[in-house]
Amino acid sequence: MNKPLLRIRLETAQDVVAARRRARELAAGLGFSPLDQTRIASAVSEIARNAFEYAGGGEVAFALEGERPREALAVQVRDLEAVLDGTYRSPGGMGLGITGSRRLMDRFEIHSSARGTTVTMARDLPHERSEASGPELERIVRELAARSPQEGAHGDSLEELQQQNRELVTALDELRERQEELSRLTQELEATNRGVVALYAELDERAEELRRADMMKTRFLSNMSHELRTPLSSIRALANLLLNRLDGDLSVEQERQVKLILSSAESLGETVNDLLDLAKIEAGKTEVVPAWFAAADLFAALRTMLAPLLDTPDVTLEFGSTAGLPQLYTDEPKLTQILRNFVSNALKYTERGQIRVGAQCMPGDGDEARITFFVADTGIGIAPEHHQIIFEEFSQVQNRLQQRVKGTGLGLPLCRKLAALLGGEVGVESEPGVGSTFRLNVPVRLATSIEDEPETLGNASP
Repeated sequence: MNKPLLRIRLETAQDVVAARRRARELAAGLGFSPLDQTRIASAVSEIARNAFEYAGGGEVAFALEGERPREALAVQVRDLEAVLDGTYRSPGGMGLGITGSRRLMDRFEIHSSARGTTVTMARDLPHERSEASGPELERIVRELAARSPQEGAHGDSLEELQQQNRELVTALDELRERQEELSRLTQELEATNRGVVALYAELDERAEELRRADMMKTRFLSNMSHELRTPLSSIRALANLLLNRLDGDLSVEQERQVKLILSSAESLGETVNDLLDLAKIEAGKTEVVPAWFAAADLFAALRTMLAPLLDTPDVTLEFGSTAGLPQLYTDEPKLTQILRNFVSNALKYTERGQIRVGAQCMPGDGDEARITFFVADTGIGIAPEHHQIIFEEFSQVQNRLQQRVKGTGLGLPLCRKLAALLGGEVGVESEPGVGSTFRLNVPVRLATSIEDEPETLGNASP
């Protein structure tokens, strides 16, 4: 939808000057910025000058096209010859201003026919401009139309030249300010880049220090574990010799003390083994050796292994049914180690009630089936805010049984890392005074890079 605003005939050189001035004044009335006013006036002046000099004249028509918020000031220069379609090149190099005018406007089109050439160009109105009402537009147009292009021709040309000079100076000042701002931003960016490079270098240095510290910690844990194993083995062997009365009989008090020595040595031995396992996992030297086995065999081995740890009639250890559970293809010793640790913790922190060990299969497509093992107790429980802490190394939750039950805080972190090696994860559900349920979720078939033999898979069916 177009709203005609103003027409100017191009019959003399002063009409070109008048077209430029009217373009700038009309742009100012429509709310364009001073810089956009200069752009519009320069584009109109260049096309109008080409029309007058090379086509002998023409007409400039201004209109408001479109509707809010997509309005634009449109300008048409009509009744021109082929000079404006880019095919004409004068000896003086004229006609090249069309390219510059095209860059100054948002839209620029050229249509040529036997009757001449029409140039249509438009500049979108600024979005922040308040909508001009019909009376406001009529007032702007009346004021512009009332000014005769021929009034004070020489003065108008001189004034317009002065105006162009002022606009040029303003544009140059603005360009210089932008260049200074760009230079300042460039310097700031260079300083920031230097800071970022220095920060990355520092981060790399810190990462290397952490890597060395972690490697030293792993090496220390590994060496210490190996060094402690020998004297611990000797202590356990000597304690067993004394308990077996190979060097003579023991009194009741002596037997109690030797049993205490043996128990402490075995507890320390478990801690040393956990440290060594953690060190091997962190060093990437732990091998996963999967094999096919039945869940029933796993539970039977756990029952035999853990039953002797029950030292009170107030707690019972129960194993759930394995009927319907599939054959497992994973590392059985590591799976056993995780569940044994879960049950050992349950025995430590359960004063009365029961500890239940079970498993539940979650079917999936192909090798995506997973199985969840759980160890549920009726012990003292763990507050929700401590559920993540217990899986961190050397972290322990203070409780009323802490003095009686000793530990290093390595068992559950080791379980978490072993579960990750088996492609699974561990978790806990617990409330103080209610009990805890530790869960281990692993795939039924551990993904490996080596395909199993067909006969092995055939023997693995439940």
